Amino acid sequence: MSFTSRSLLASFTGCLLYGTPAIADNGSEPVSPENGIVFPLQTDAVNSCEVPDKKSKEEEDQQPVLIQADSVEASNNSKAVYKGNVHIIKGRQEIKADSITLHQQENIAIAEGNVDYSSMEMRTTSDKVTTNLSTEDTTMVNTAYKMSCQPIRGQAGRVLKTGQEIYELEDASFTTCPADDNSWRFKASAIELDQSDEWATFYNARFEVLDVPIFYLPYVTVPVGDTRKTGVLIPSIGLDSKNGFELSVPIYWNIAPNYDATTTINYMERRGTQLEAEFRYLTELGKGTVDVEYLNEDAKFKDKGSRWGVSWDHSGIYQQHWKFDVEYSKVSDIDYFQDLNSNIGTRDEGQLQQSGEVSYRSQDWDMTMRVRDFQVLVDDNFPYRLMPQVEFNYYAPQFYKELDFTLHSHVSKFTTDDPDKPSATRVHMEPKLSLPLSSTWWSLTPEASLLYTYYSQEFDTNNKVLADLEEQTERTIPEVRINGAIYLDSTHKFLGEYLQTLEPKVQYLYVPEVDQSSIYGGTGEGGYDSSKLQLDYYGLFRDRQYSGVDYIASANQFSIGATSRFYDDAYKERMNISFGQILYLNGSGTINDTNDNKNSSAWAMESDFNYDDYLFYHGGIQYDSNVSELQVANSTLEYRFSKGYIQANYRYVSKNYIESNVNYQDKLDYITQHGIYQAGLLSEYNLGRNWALKGQYFHDTKEDQMIEALVGVTYLSDCWSFGLTYSDQLIAPKSDTPSFIGTYKPEYESNLMLSIAIRGLGNNTGITSGSTSNALDYGRPFYLNN
Repeated sequence: MSFTSRSLLASFTGCLLYGTPAIADNGSEPVSPENGIVFPLQTDAVNSCEVPDKKSKEEEDQQPVLIQADSVEASNNSKAVYKGNVHIIKGRQEIKADSITLHQQENIAIAEGNVDYSSMEMRTTSDKVTTNLSTEDTTMVNTAYKMSCQPIRGQAGRVLKTGQEIYELEDASFTTCPADDNSWRFKASAIELDQSDEWATFYNARFEVLDVPIFYLPYVTVPVGDTRKTGVLIPSIGLDSKNGFELSVPIYWNIAPNYDATTTINYMERRGTQLEAEFRYLTELGKGTVDVEYLNEDAKFKDKGSRWGVSWDHSGIYQQHWKFDVEYSKVSDIDYFQDLNSNIGTRDEGQLQQSGEVSYRSQDWDMTMRVRDFQVLVDDNFPYRLMPQVEFNYYAPQFYKELDFTLHSHVSKFTTDDPDKPSATRVHMEPKLSLPLSSTWWSLTPEASLLYTYYSQEFDTNNKVLADLEEQTERTIPEVRINGAIYLDSTHKFLGEYLQTLEPKVQYLYVPEVDQSSIYGGTGEGGYDSSKLQLDYYGLFRDRQYSGVDYIASANQFSIGATSRFYDDAYKERMNISFGQILYLNGSGTINDTNDNKNSSAWAMESDFNYDDYLFYHGGIQYDSNVSELQVANSTLEYRFSKGYIQANYRYVSKNYIESNVNYQDKLDYITQHGIYQAGLLSEYNLGRNWALKGQYFHDTKEDQMIEALVGVTYLSDCWSFGLTYSDQLIAPKSDTPSFIGTYKPEYESNLMLSIAIRGLGNNTGITSGSTSNALDYGRPFYLNN
C-alpha cells in the first residue's frame, strides 16, 4: 500500500490541528478522523489471542494505517517522520516509539527509541524495529519479547519476523517463567518459533538453572502449544530409595493425525534400563491405547529374568449399532506391580482382566459375544475362562396393554486348568413379564419370571469332590416379585428450616426351593461365575443373593425399608437416612447358611449428611439381631475448607461375616485373626499459592499396627515444580510357607521419592508425586442428590 500526497497531508493536518489520530488510506479522499476512532488509539484485535479470519492480499492492503504523534515532518510522496509518543496501528500490528520514520513508497516503518511492538503472536520492547506494514516482515534489535498466547518470554540480540507466524531469534534466551524469575531457561545461538506448528527449535542450546549451565544440546525442539510433532520431549529426573536415580527420556512419534506413539527410555540406577511404549489410535471402529513395558534384566531381582507388561484398551461404536470393547492386561510375574512402577496397574491389583466383546444393539434387542480370562496375581489359582459367551436380550415395553416383556438369555462356555473343577457349557433363558404402575406419590411393579438353565458339564467322574455333579442337567425355577414405594412430603419444615420427605418401600419375593446340587456351585459354594452379594440397604431389594445363575437361592420373604430426605430452601438435599430389613417366612433360602432357621436378615442402614457444604458425613451399618452381632460398619467424616480438606474414616467387618460371604482356598487366619478394624486419616493443605502438603495414615486398631502411611510436599510455580514424598506400606512376607497373622513381625516397604519438572512446554511436563502410591487412598463416598 502506498501513500498519496493527499493522504499524507491528511495525516499531517490531523496531528497538528486536532491532536487525534490520522488515518492514511489508498483512496483519493482522506478518511475522516472522527470515523469511530478515539484517543488514545485502541484496538481489541491486536491484544486478542483469537485466530483472525484469513484475508487476501488485497484485503490486507486495504486496511488503513492509524497514526498518532506529537509532531510530524513530511516530504511529499517520500517519507514522513513522526516524533513524540508515536503510535501506529495497522491490522494486527501495533507500534509505539519515540520516533517513527514512514517510507510511503515501500510502506516501511522504522521505529527508534523505546520501541514497543505488538502483533497477534508477540509483544516486544526493542531499541529499533523495522517493519513492512504490508507483509509484516519485521526486524528487531536488542529485544525483550513475550509471546501473546503462551507463557513464553526471553531476550534476543536480533529478531526476524517472517509473515505473521514465523520468528527467528539470534543470540536469544527462552523460558516460561514469569518476569524476573530465571529459575530455568534455554540460551541458544538461534531459536526458531513457528506459531502455526506451535514448536520451537533451538540451535547450539544450553539449559541453565539459576543462570548456571546444566547441559548442552546442539539441536532440540520443544512444544509451545498442543500441536503434535515428532521429536524428543522434555526428560524428567527423579530420585527414590526404591530405584535410586531415575532418568526418563520420552520420544514422541506423530505417525498420522489419528495415530501416535511415545517411547520412553527409563533408566533406573538400581534396576536397569526399562523401555516403555504407548501407542494411541483413533479409527472408525473406536479409539484405543496399547502399552508395553520391558526390562531385560532386573538388577535388584536377577532371578526373575526379563520382566514385562502389556495392556490394550479399546472402546468404540460403529454405525450407531455396533459396539466394541477390549480390556487386556498381562505381566511377566505375579510380583510385577509390587517390585516395579507401572502404567498398566498398581500394587493393589489382585488380578488382570483379559476380555473382549462385540455387541449389536437395536431398539428392541441386542446381542453380545464376549470372551474373558484373568491373570490372577497369586500362586496356584486357576480362574474360569469364558470362551465364549453369546448373550441375547429382547425388550418389548407395553407388550400387551401396560405389560412389559423382556427376555435375557445367554450361551456360555467355561473352561479351567484346575483339575478339581469341571468345565461346562451353560444355556440360560429368563423371560419376564412386568406391570409398572405409578403416579406422582406411589409406584408398584409386579413381576413374574421363569429361569431355565441347562448344563453340559465335563469333569473327572473319579474325583470325589465332584461326585454329586451330573454331566447333563437342567433346572427350571419360577420367580414372583412385587415392588412398591410411597413418596410423602411433610407440610411442616423439620427444625423450621428443612423440608422432609418419607419414602417407605416394600418388596415381596417368592422363589421356590429347587434341588440344584447336580450343578457345580448349586449349593452356594463355588460356581462358574457366581459369588455372594453384599446385603447392604440397597441389596435388600435385589431379587438375587448371588451374582450369576449357578445358584438361585429360594425365597419367601418381604423386604421392608424407608428413606427420609431433608432439603433446604433451594431444594438441595442436605441429609438422608435409609434403613431396612428382610423378613423371611421360611428361612433365608441359603443352603450353606448354618443358621437358616432365622426369620429376618441383618438390619441395614445408610446415611449421608452435608452441612453448609463444608462438613460431610457418610455411614452404613449391618447389624444381625439374630446373633446380636455387628457385621459391617463404615463411617467417613470430611471437613472441607478453602485450602484443603481433612477426612477421617473407619471400616469394620466381622470375621464371621467374612467367613460366611467370601470363599478362601487357604485358611482365613493367614489373612486376619479378628476381621477388619481399619481407621484412616487423610488430609491435604495448600500453603499459599504454590506449596501443598498431603498426608495419609491407615491403622489396624485390632492388631495395633500401621497399614500404610504417606506424607508429601509439592511446590508448583509457573515455570517449575518440585515434589518430595515418603511412603511406608505393609507388605506380605515372601515365604513358601504361609504363616498365621500375628505369628510374625510385620514387614514394611519404605520409599522416598523426589521429583523435579519444568512446566509450560506443552502438556508433557508437570509435577508427579513420584513412584509412591497407596492401595488405600482418598475417596468421596457421599451420595446426596444435589
